[in-house]
Order: sequence, then structure tokens, then C-alpha cells
Amino acid sequence: MGFRGTITDAPDFDSTADAETLYNAMKGFGSDKDAILDLVTSRSNRQRQEVVAAYKCSFGQDLIEDLKYELTGKFERLIVSLMRPSAYHDAKEIYDAVKGVGTSERCLIEVMASRNNRQMNEMVAAYKDAYGRDMEEDIIADTSGHFKKMLVVLLQGTRDESGVADADLVQQDAQDLYAAGEEQWGTDEAKFIMILGNRSVTHLCMVFDAFEMIAEMSIEDSIKRELSGDFERLMLAVVQCIRSVPMFFAKRLYKAMKGLGTADNTLIRIMISRSEIDILDIRECFRLLYEKSLYNMITDDTSGDYKRTLLNLCGGDDDLAGEFFPEAAQIAYKMWETSAMTKVQLRPTVRPASRFDPAADAQALRKAMKGFGTDEDAIIDIVAQRSNAQRQEIRQTFKSLLGRDLMKDLKSELSKNLERLIIGLMLTPAEFDAKMMRKAIEGAGTDEHALIEILVTRSNEDILAMNAAYQDAYKKSLEEAIHSDTSGHFCRILVSLLQGAREDGPADEERAIVDSQELADACNAESDDMVMKFMSILCTRSFPHLRKVFQEFVRYSNKDIEQIIKKEMSGDVKNAFFAIVRSVKNQPSYFADRLYKAMKGLGTDDRALIRIMVSRSEADLFNIRKEFKETHDVSLHEFIKVETMIGDTSGDYRKTLLLLCGGED
Repeated sequence: MGFRGTITDAPDFDSTADAETLYNAMKGFGSDKDAILDLVTSRSNRQRQEVVAAYKCSFGQDLIEDLKYELTGKFERLIVSLMRPSAYHDAKEIYDAVKGVGTSERCLIEVMASRNNRQMNEMVAAYKDAYGRDMEEDIIADTSGHFKKMLVVLLQGTRDESGVADADLVQQDAQDLYAAGEEQWGTDEAKFIMILGNRSVTHLCMVFDAFEMIAEMSIEDSIKRELSGDFERLMLAVVQCIRSVPMFFAKRLYKAMKGLGTADNTLIRIMISRSEIDILDIRECFRLLYEKSLYNMITDDTSGDYKRTLLNLCGGDDDLAGEFFPEAAQIAYKMWETSAMTKVQLRPTVRPASRFDPAADAQALRKAMKGFGTDEDAIIDIVAQRSNAQRQEIRQTFKSLLGRDLMKDLKSELSKNLERLIIGLMLTPAEFDAKMMRKAIEGAGTDEHALIEILVTRSNEDILAMNAAYQDAYKKSLEEAIHSDTSGHFCRILVSLLQGAREDGPADEERAIVDSQELADACNAESDDMVMKFMSILCTRSFPHLRKVFQEFVRYSNKDIEQIIKKEMSGDVKNAFFAIVRSVKNQPSYFADRLYKAMKGLGTDDRALIRIMVSRSEADLFNIRKEFKETHDVSLHEFIKVETMIGDTSGDYRKTLLLLCGGED
């Protein structure tokens, strides 16, 4: 792959003149930060080293020490790091990671997993020169177990870089990885280390595909099942870098900036180390993954001279562009291909209780609500740890045994969010969805996000059952209610989804090519025609078929379907189509994002939180948990514990949510 950086050699470069410019910028009272950052970010690393040498020759002073003296904070760290040779910058990052207070395993993982043989060997030599120490010895002294062994293997810088793959060895390695993990009790970690630490990128990409055919799961899912802790994180990073180094760094950058606070060391390290290698591809991958350009994320998350320097390294705003760079197009195509091939086992967090006795549960619930005060713990422990089918048995038994309506009793004894959550769990899925649709439509303002979420993610059977439950409960058709509360193309999209008539079955490859071409052609049509064409395909085709359509759309148009929707559409129409694409790509990831948005920032959207936790607890909440941890670097369990603390003085609401969540990841 050719040069994909943003920082290149400056034309008409004069190291002595640059040294004088920097000296004048730091002379006297205060410093000219604009002059410093503009010069430093418009010179390549090689040219900066010449400036450092010229500065000492001209003024008898150390440029880096002068910069440290004149600048402060994050801006100083960024500028000083830019002035170091690349290998010495990596060496300092590793030294700080192992010699500071505690070990920064994430820094070790990032650097070791992403550097090629030449970079690794130069870093080891720079470490020895700068600190008079052996990097391998320091890493061995500061880490342990299989994590340490894999770091040492990577540190040798001896990965096969021939680009050659032996078909027989590919199959053997795939079978060996399967035998080392999925096929046996326990895991042969040494086999994972040997294969993932030494084989070429080309070879391993083929191994991963072959493994998926054998195991019917991705190598990433297998690693998550078989390994743990820092070793698991390191092996996942290696796999991600084998698949796509730019995609790996795009994810790292997002995690460094999302949420409260910025991981500035990570942000600085990546922006510097990739600015002359592949930051253009990282930018494209970032936009592909997060619906926002890296440039805009940096703009929103940083400030002052520090921000200006980072933006100079970033080099441009991809939200202003429409098409992929060639490498990013290949990555996008591969992402859809992987999405189509991956067979995900959906896993709930709530299962039927063993030795279930509906009469005993009914009696226990009555006892919890009888007399003065209510035993919320008893109610929560029963309701949150029974399947929905078992809860329906309890409802019936409560009435036949005690002659009382359990739902009315619960409503009278509980209050606020706990009442909403417990009642939601006691309803059938169809009743619950119907109630959520009613809540989204009635009252002041419509909750369009709720309407979209429910209609996009439910199966045909779910939607038809919800329609019947809505009619039964509110004596009005749901379609009629939507017509009266929404309008235009958004209304048409909802009504289309409401029919519960999405096609079933696998992708039809020939038809997918035709569909992708029609979508691409519609991008050049009038706005109304474009929306109608998108609706006719996105609202009716099966999810497996749409994965193939979106994959072929990349090939046909060199554009990303998500970016087209974001750029060409607006409002609720955009949000509806976007939700369909996200669900087609990875529905647990879509719900993880919805949960994060429901809880982040000031105040919690409890209705959305309850809706998702109730509706997914017996479907795929375990998968959603895994996606949440992967994307947001914090477990869903911990996030709920922290974010629901305000306003839940008793803790009962939080306890119920945590029981549904099912555990800490």
C-alpha cells in the first residue's frame, strides 16, 4: 500500500531557517504558539530531526528542552512528541507504560499489536539507546502469563512478511486453532500464540475465513469465549490489526474521545504515529464506523492550540466528502461480507427458572404486597428471574388462586420507574410492545426514536402480534394511530414496516446486485423518488439479503450506504433508514448504542432503558452486553449501576435492571 499519511516533506525545506523561526517564537516574554504548531505540523518527522540538529548548531541549545520549558500541558506533550524520531517516540511510550505507576497494558497492546517488523526492531534499538535497558527484560519483569509470552513473541519482530499463503497450511492452522479452543475442554493458548504471533497477514486472513467455516463463528468470538483479561485483549487487537490496521486505530481513537474526558495519551500517540503512514484510511474507517468524521470528533472533544495541532495532523474533514478512498472501500466491502458470513448465536440473560411453581410464586407475591408496606425485594427476585411465559402462568394462577388481578395489585403497591419496569416484565411481549407504541404516540410530542426502534427490530410475527394486542387494548388499529400522529415519507416507512411482511430467507445474489444498482441510481434522482426507492428495498427485503445489497452497493458506487443516508436525507426518514442499516449490520450493536445514548449525559431516558432491557432480556441481551463493552470500554452492568443512581433512592429500580442485565463482563 502506498503513502496514506497527511504529513509529507515540506517543499523548499531549510532546516536552519526553521530553527531560527522556532528560536524567535520562543524568545522573550511568552511564546508564539501559532508559529510553533504551524511549522512543526507542516514538516515530516525526518525534516524535524534536521531542525533539531540545526537548532543546536545555531543556538547551542536543545530544541526539545526549550519546547518543554516554553509550552505546557497537552499541547507541550503533543509538540515535544512530534519532535522525537518515530522509533524513539514508540520507545518512550513503552518505557512509560512499564516503568510508571502501574502498567499501562492498553498502551503495550496497541503498540505491540500494530507495528511491523522494521518498526518493532527500530523501537527495541531506540529503547536500548535512550534508556540503557533491554525492552524485552523490562516487559518480562512487568507482565505475566500468556499475555507476557505473546508480547515477547511480537517483540521479536519476526512475523512472516512475505505475503505468501500455503493453502494446505491455512487449513491446518484453522483446524489447529479450532482444536485448541472450541473443540476441547480448556484452551491450548500456546497454539494461539504460535499461529497468531508468527504467520503472515495474508496467510492469517485466509486462516480466519477457514476457521469461520469450521467453527461457524468468527475468530474474534472464539477468542472472547476461550481467553480472558489482558491476554484476550491482546489477541483481539492482533486479529483486528491483521484484518485492518486502520480499522483498529479508528476504534482506538473513538474510545479515546467518547464519553466524559479524553484519553489524551492515546489520542496523541495515535495521531503522531499514524500521521505519516495511514491516517487517511483511519479517517475513512472512523467515518464508516461512527457516522461522524474524525476531524469533527477532535473539534468537539479538544480545545485551543492542542486542538489546532491535532486537526493539522488529521488533515481534513471527511464529512465534506462522499466517496471512499480505495482502501477504505475494500474495508467497507469486507465488513459487509463478514457481517453476511458470521453466524451469531443470540443469547438471552433471562431464562426459565428451574423447579418453577406458579402457585408458590403467586402466594409469595401476595405476601409481599399484603399489609403495611411492600416487600420490593421479594417482588423483584421473582419477576426478574422468571421467563415471560412463566410470568403469564403466575398472572393466571394469582387470579384463579386468590381472586385478584396481579397487575392492579402491583400498580397500587409500586411507583415510578420500578412500577413501570415490573409491569413491563409482567406483560406479554406483544402487550408490552403495544403499550410502548401507545406511549410513543400519545401525549405531547411523538417519540419517533421509539417507533423506529420497535418496528425496525421486531420480527414479522412480533409485529403482527403487537398489532393485535394494540387493537385489543385500545380499540383502535395501530396503523390508524400512526397515520394520525405522523406524516409524509416517515409515516409511509412506518406503515410499510407495520405490515409485518418483510421477506424471509437468504440473499438472492443476482437480485441483490440489481437492488444495489437501483439504490445507487436513486441517489441521483429527485429526493422523493430516492426515498421511495430506498423504502421499497430497505423495508421489504430480508436482513440476509440486505447485507448482500449493501455490500454490492459499495462495489457499485464506491460509497457507504450509511453515509449516503446521512448526507442525502434528514430528520425521521434519515433516522428510520439508518436504524434499518445498523440493525442489518449488527442488531446487538444497534441496541448497545441505543442503551448508551439512553443513559449518557445528564438525565436518563428511562422509557428507552426499560423498553430495551425488557424486550431484549429473553432475546439477545447477552450479545448486547458484549457489544456495549467492546464499543464503550465499560460494562453495561457498571454503566447501569452508575447512571441510574441519581433519582433511584431505594435502589430497587437499579437492582431489577442489573438482574435483567445478568452479570458483569
